[in-house]
Amino acid sequence: ADQQAALMLVGLRERLIRNRTQLANAIRGFAMEFGIVAATGMCRIEPLLERIAADQSLPELARELFAMHGVEYRDLLTETKAVEEKLTALHRSDECSRRLAEIPGVGPVGASLLMMKTPDPRTFKSGRDFAAWIGLTPKDHSTAGKVRLGVITRAGDEMLRSILVVGATALLQHVRAGRSRHASRWLTELLQRKKPKLVAVALANKIARVAWKLMVSGEAYRRTEEQTQAT
Repeated sequence: ADQQAALMLVGLRERLIRNRTQLANAIRGFAMEFGIVAATGMCRIEPLLERIAADQSLPELARELFAMHGVEYRDLLTETKAVEEKLTALHRSDECSRRLAEIPGVGPVGASLLMMKTPDPRTFKSGRDFAAWIGLTPKDHSTAGKVRLGVITRAGDEMLRSILVVGATALLQHVRAGRSRHASRWLTELLQRKKPKLVAVALANKIARVAWKLMVSGEAYRRTEEQTQAT
């Protein structure tokens, strides 16, 4: 029952974030119709709303409607924060979840979800099998003896797969900007050869394999884990 309630929390967080993103895009789109352009990113929405509220050249009705959108947007932010605080409390109460959160790209929410959604990790023969169960194994397109990796399969746990790919994507953004100490040789070389989206999936696969190893062994995360093959 506790696990089901925790999964409801995770699902609620995903829905709130999805609604927030849709609303932010709508606000930005409506603003463009009035000739007001804002940079991308959630952090740009509040300044955009402030600009609109102060722009006396806009029709009064338009400013009122933007203000209503602003109230809805802030309510979503408040609700999301409350849900994330509950998830963080669950995360902190679990020793294994705390260890998993130390893996770069995982964080409290990803760690909590790994604990909630994963059956006994020892039922998987290897980290590769665990990653495949999540759905992070790329489709195999083999021709003339050459293996080419394409998009990921749609098998596995969509929610868990999504949170790991999102975490990997965020980590890659810091690496590409030169703001991360987790820019391993493997990662930087892969970024030179592959598109960022494909690299994010490959990194999420590696994160899942390291997570499996920590769950099975009971060990804490070490920086050297990124350089080893989590079998």
